[in-house]
Amino acid sequence: MAHQLSPIAKPDKILKLDGISAESVEAHWGLYEAYVKKYNEVQEKLGGADRSAANQIYSEYRGLREQLTFAIGGIKNHELYFNNLGNQGGSPSDVLAGQVEKDFGSHDAMITELKAGGMAGRGWAWVAWDWDWSRLDVYIGDAQNTFPVWNATPILALDVYEHSYIRDFSTARPKYIEAFVANIDWADVSGRWERIAKEL
Repeated sequence: MAHQLSPIAKPDKILKLDGISAESVEAHWGLYEAYVKKYNEVQEKLGGADRSAANQIYSEYRGLREQLTFAIGGIKNHELYFNNLGNQGGSPSDVLAGQVEKDFGSHDAMITELKAGGMAGRGWAWVAWDWDWSRLDVYIGDAQNTFPVWNATPILALDVYEHSYIRDFSTARPKYIEAFVANIDWADVSGRWERIAKEL
């Protein structure tokens, strides 16, 4: 039976951001919902794909599996992105602040790395915990399914595809990144980190 998903409930907080309009967020949310829809469609088609014809050059099965990973990336990245935005701002919890200090030197240094990652990536920048090397770092991705870092768990996601900022900022990505940073819901990010810290 094909695995099916439903979109998460839209957090009210993302419609009250400073510098990022509700209209822009609504349009962006629609793209997230489209990823969920396509994921479900691909799952249905996979049920009828001929496994015996699977081929690394071209096959229906390969194409469906490849596109499934793109849809999964679109779903998981956007769910993280929307949840870690909010108009309350705040600051990292003491537990997260301590780890940031250890791995980046300071909160400001981490934000500098995240902003640079947002300018360098074509699609995404993340702050993620590497379970093998026991450290937080910034990673970039050019698409939903490129540059995954194995055994790393993101705690903060920055979408830098043009669809995330063009309505409000035209092509001024640095201004959008500044607005994103000002709207980080640190309670959400800290909660994500504290769930990881319990397993260390």
